[in-house]
This record gives sequence, C-alpha cells and structure tokens, in this order.
Amino acid sequence: MASGLLQQALWIPFATFIVSTYLMVELNNQNALIRIYSRMVTCSFLVLTCMALPTKISIEPFAVQLSFIAFYIIILNAYQRKSSSGCIFFAFTAISIGSVFWVQELFFVPLLWIIVATNILAFSAKNFFASLLGLITPYWFIGGYLLYQDKLDIIINHFTQITQFGKIADFSSFTSLQFSQFIFIILLGIIGSVHFIRNSYKDKIRIRMIYELFITMFGCTTLYIILQPQHALNLLMILIVNTALLIAHFISLTKTKITNIVFFVITIIALFLTLTNIWIASLHF
Repeated sequence: MASGLLQQALWIPFATFIVSTYLMVELNNQNALIRIYSRMVTCSFLVLTCMALPTKISIEPFAVQLSFIAFYIIILNAYQRKSSSGCIFFAFTAISIGSVFWVQELFFVPLLWIIVATNILAFSAKNFFASLLGLITPYWFIGGYLLYQDKLDIIINHFTQITQFGKIADFSSFTSLQFSQFIFIILLGIIGSVHFIRNSYKDKIRIRMIYELFITMFGCTTLYIILQPQHALNLLMILIVNTALLIAHFISLTKTKITNIVFFVITIIALFLTLTNIWIASLHF
C-alpha cells in the first residue's frame, strides 16, 4: 500500500487506514477490552488488514471499515445510558457516512438497533429517533447539494443499488488467495469466539456484553458474505475489525503450550498470505 502512494495516488485510503488504526487503539484503551496491558488488538488489526489488501486499492472498503470502528467507539459510550441520544446520533451518522460509499451497509442497521437494545442497553424511543436522524443527516447535506446541482438522479441510483442481489454462495469469482484469506479470518474469529465464551466468567459484565456484540457482528457478517459474496471485499473489512478484537483476546490471555503453538501457526500463515498477496500485487506494477 505504501508503495502505491505515489504510483497509484493512494493517499486517501492510506490516511483512512491510519485513522482506523488509531481508533482501534482508542477502542481498546477506552473500554479496557483486555484484562492486561496489551497492544494485541491493534497488532491483530494491522496484520489482518494488510494481509487482506486487494490488488486494486480503493477508498470504499477502508471507508466502510472506518465507519464501523467509529460506530463501536462512539456507541460503547452509550452503555446503559438511555438518555445518550448524542452518542446514538453520532454512531449512526458514522454508519450512514459509510453507506455513502457502499449503500448495502444499511442492511446492518436493523441488527445494530437490536444490539443497542440487548448489548448496549440504551434503546429508547428518543434514542431510536436519534439514530434515524443520524442516518438521514449525511444524505440531507448530499441531497441538498445534488438538488442544487440538478443531479438528484445520482442519489436515486445510489439507493437503487440496494435492491440488486447476486447469487447466494457464488464464490466462483474468488481467487484461491481470496478464499484462503476468508477461511483464515473465519477460523481466527471462531477461535477467538470459543475462547471468550469459555472464559467470559473472568471478565466484568460490561466486557461480556461488548464481546457478545463483537461475536454477533462476526457471525452476521460471515453469513452476509456467504449469502452475497459479490460484496466480500467490503464485508471482509468489517469482519476483520471483529475478528481482530476476538483473536487479540485469545492471544493475549492464553499461555498454555498448545495455545502458544497456535499463536506461531497463526503468525506463519498470516505472513505467508501477506507475502503471497504482495507478490501477486507486484505483478500488476
């Protein structure tokens, strides 16, 4: 990605990636997601994102990824606060901004409402309308500008894309590398989920609720990829956020002989997939 800053003008995707990395640091620090001092959340995020970088890098997947990280970091401030309409508004505004780049992100909205009610414990009529206002706000400004420019058909065509569906579980367009990356990230998410479920009693109730949120999002994003593989790149960036949070908990808080071996195996596979990705990308220069 750094090599393409000049040749492919990747300044905006690179800057978005840097901001996402910083927000992952803040997400971990503000919520004390891991019981010990650890930077594994950020390290896991960096390794998995760099491993899964597409050959042709665009702003869209990074904007989608950033919008979800921003959503998490804002919405967790609303935990058990039914009067936190400000947090709810800005959290759903982040999702709406992401949907400007990829409109199918709006399919997550009903799930996020459920999560706000069941895991954040902050659902109320006031907060529900705050979330609706947050979803509308970016399009309010964009729509007004396009109306002024007499280009309102752009936003109409944008929302029309949400009705376009591909074949279910059609992975024919996947390369062997992309499929390997997808399976690897899924396995890491499963390992992290099983580990947390087995050891959740060691964490505070708030951390349990937060990690149940991540596990739910991991499962639903995986299902979304299986149902609509044509959106795999954007969905994979969302999946990486949740997987990084789950596997970081596993790596940081396990110290048996078997789990140490698993850590080295994970590292070797991640490096192999990353180097393979770099080699393939270099063929396009």
